Amino acid sequence: MKTKFHLIAFLLIINVTSCKKEKTFTEFEFTEKPIALICENTNSKLYNEALYSFENDILNFYGKNNKNLLSAYSQFIRLAVYNTANYKGIASEHTLKVFEALKNDSELWDANNTKSHLNYKSDLMTCISQNIANKDLKTTLNALLSTNSMSPKLFGTPLATNYSLALSDKYLASYVAFDLFYAKLFDVDFSIIEKEKPKVDFNLTK
Repeated sequence: MKTKFHLIAFLLIINVTSCKKEKTFTEFEFTEKPIALICENTNSKLYNEALYSFENDILNFYGKNNKNLLSAYSQFIRLAVYNTANYKGIASEHTLKVFEALKNDSELWDANNTKSHLNYKSDLMTCISQNIANKDLKTTLNALLSTNSMSPKLFGTPLATNYSLALSDKYLASYVAFDLFYAKLFDVDFSIIEKEKPKVDFNLTK
């Protein structure tokens, strides 16, 4: 009986391991970028990919003409705080693949969080709250987390006036990426493709 039990347990472990391997993300595009996040007990490689893919997306969406990441952060944060950013338009195909991989990280998300799908007690948020460079933002974030008052809108207000810090502080940038972007993608229906309005060539019209 013991032998049978151990065999079943072993097969279950093999099955779980196989499933995890199948879900392992391999399509990295930003490996040449410097390591932005160093966080214990997290999938740092995937989290770094997620950050850089997000930055690339907002740069392409908001900075089509000037390719200015600072301006892109300014516009995105201002709109995202009030949940009016065009997430469907911003997210690239690669970012959606990254998002699918992030979904498998159950510790990262909280289905019971009514303010955000992000788990504010996750190792990632702990890492971010401990490493944000700006003293005032760090104090505000930790105060909101410790009192269970954290929300994208409450922290977004001081963040919006300090958006420029996201360029040099990648822990702060990661907060923006995960709470104001990836967490919001859960509420976007990407199966509905918006039809592009036909362009009219007035040179051909009489």
